[in-house]
Amino acid sequence: MAEQRGDERRTADVQGSTGDVRGTTGDVRGAAGEGEPRRGAARPEEARAWDDLVATARRTVTDGLVVGTSGNVSVRVGGTVLVTPSGVPYDRLTPDDVTGVDLDGRQVLGTLVPTSELPMHLAVYRTTGALAVVHTHAVHATAVSTLVTELPLIHYMAAALGGPVRVAPYAPYGSDELAENMLRALADRSGCLLRNHGTLTHGRTLAQAYDRTAQLEWMCRLWLTASSVPGLTPSLLSREQLTEVEERLRGYGQRG
Repeated sequence: MAEQRGDERRTADVQGSTGDVRGTTGDVRGAAGEGEPRRGAARPEEARAWDDLVATARRTVTDGLVVGTSGNVSVRVGGTVLVTPSGVPYDRLTPDDVTGVDLDGRQVLGTLVPTSELPMHLAVYRTTGALAVVHTHAVHATAVSTLVTELPLIHYMAAALGGPVRVAPYAPYGSDELAENMLRALADRSGCLLRNHGTLTHGRTLAQAYDRTAQLEWMCRLWLTASSVPGLTPSLLSREQLTEVEERLRGYGQRG
């Protein structure tokens, strides 16, 4: 969602609903008493993770994957999910702006309002082993999301995302319905497209989640480019060919 609401530097008081992916906006409170956010009290590992999160969020802008504050990034540190705040330009974020919630969506760190897409992020952490999530409005991927229900197998790097990339049906941004649609599209995958919206990928690290976003956007651009040649149809890989690549990728990279 393009969260162009300015710098909302206020304590949140957001009430969510209940259920599997519901209530993920949670009880985000800043009032005194039980559940008060740990203002400025980030632990060392959270502070380091926040620095990495901010760097990743800024990279999404630099690399053209988002415009303004239209995407969001999160990283899990133990039981805390650090997440970009709503409507704050990434180049303005400082170490004092650290924003964190627990897995129920209750704010436990900071005073800035968490991203409106918090339900999607928390749904991923509750149902997968992911430790990082990147959501963007990348232009080519978003364009593809309006055309197909699954990204055609234009390149073998689809195997790096677990197989053919599905498109989650449209639902309003920030809604439990969107989080539910996203989870179905993510089944056995590490990335999906969101119809008329953008992308979501996850990984064991921020670097891995970001790389998967970049690969997904590149594959979408590749398919759009190849499909635009008049009178020709792009050749596509078969599921069998993709399975072979998946086997090869298990031994890819450095060991030890």
